[in-house]
Amino acid sequence: MSDLFEDPVPAGNAPEFTVSELSGAVKRVIEGEFGLVRVRGEIGRVSRPASGHSYFDLKDDRAVLAAISWKGQVARMQVKPEEGMEVIATGRLTTFPGQSKYQLIVEDMVLAGAGALMALLEKRRMALAAEGLFDADRRQAIPFLPQVIGVVTSPSGAVIRDILHRLRDRFPRHVLIWPVAVQGANCAPEVAAAIRGFNAIAPGGPIPRPDLIIVARGGGSLEDLWGFNEEAVVRAAAESAIPLISAVGHETDTTLIDFAADRRAPTPTAAAEMAVPVRLDLLATLDGQGARLSRAVAQGVSLRGQRLRDLARALPRVEALTGPARQRFDLWTGRLGGALGAANARKRAAFDPLAALIRPRLLDEMLRRRRDRLDQETRLLSASFSRFLADAARKTRQDRADLAAKAARIDTATRQRFRQLADRLEALERTRASLGHAETLKRGFAIVRGDGAVVTTKAGAEAATLLEIEFQDGRLTVGGRTRKGSSGKEPPGQGSLF
Repeated sequence: MSDLFEDPVPAGNAPEFTVSELSGAVKRVIEGEFGLVRVRGEIGRVSRPASGHSYFDLKDDRAVLAAISWKGQVARMQVKPEEGMEVIATGRLTTFPGQSKYQLIVEDMVLAGAGALMALLEKRRMALAAEGLFDADRRQAIPFLPQVIGVVTSPSGAVIRDILHRLRDRFPRHVLIWPVAVQGANCAPEVAAAIRGFNAIAPGGPIPRPDLIIVARGGGSLEDLWGFNEEAVVRAAAESAIPLISAVGHETDTTLIDFAADRRAPTPTAAAEMAVPVRLDLLATLDGQGARLSRAVAQGVSLRGQRLRDLARALPRVEALTGPARQRFDLWTGRLGGALGAANARKRAAFDPLAALIRPRLLDEMLRRRRDRLDQETRLLSASFSRFLADAARKTRQDRADLAAKAARIDTATRQRFRQLADRLEALERTRASLGHAETLKRGFAIVRGDGAVVTTKAGAEAATLLEIEFQDGRLTVGGRTRKGSSGKEPPGQGSLF
């Protein structure tokens, strides 16, 4: 073997090797020196393709060794390789000439521990949980419709594009992006500084303060996501006065920021869906509620009007109340004169026979008594008739007063109900105006029309010969087809902040 590498002749006469010959010689040396080895380390990245083989890394704090187990060897193993496990692997060292690297062919594997990273992660989780940073009562409610959303992520990745696209589809909102490194040594301090920076923005200042924060990153290995397990990031998330959604990794990935956040999203796209509702659904609900309100108001007014008319028909008229008494009064008035004359005639007829029998003095005395009796009866009849008239008049006034009081109560209740309905209608009108066309333009949006029709797509704008853009304070007419950038792609809907 040593003859292959010795140079007994001058350099100009050194033997030439092909790449395959040299790779084969290195392979024979490594396999001869390390025919059977046992290696202790922590399993890092694990890949299981459809072939059934298992590819993974064995690592410690200073080096990484590529390892592979063939399909048959994986089937015989009692311990299957999983990320974060600390194992002792038995196998043989060989090379892979196709990539000029060496690797360990693992034939057997046993557990050596829980893994340094996993053990550190669990210890840190328990310590922070003991401080109460993961308590459910610390979590804040996510606002139903935030005006400003702060996103902490890398500005160049696909994550921010997915979030902006999803927000644009559901309910466009103003987005502030705080660029950070999402892996590596700078990840944890930059993410913690971004969360605290959003919280430090003063309300009403030149930069709008976010109503919601989304911390987002795509999937990756445990090492790639380790920055979001750092204590500084967890404490910043727990201290945030602004509600925070954690969208780190895929659905199966779990980091410590997920426990401290107010909500955990399985993906960045799901975080955008949690942040805002669907605008079209809200408009449809509002239209339905408005229609129901209009129908309820109209029906209520109609029913109460009909009820008022029914009650008015049930009340007797004043003429109907006083008519019978007036008729009886007229009847008795007409009969009074005849009755008095008839009574006088009867008395006179009874008096005349007696008049001849009595002396003038006795007659005068009897006449006086009879006259006094007649006057007394007349006074009693007059007093009785006067009381009757007074009672009838008093009853009429009382009935009128009761009728007027009842009508006043009905009128007061009706007016009060109309005022309540008018107040509710005015409140709904203010809500409708705040969500309407003009208010939307005031918040910084614009309407694009192409050839007189509203344009909602890029293709429609490119096809239009004349574009008209409507802003809050007027309309602007510009040229038709837009010019693409040098890369062939149109600029994104929101300009870069960086």
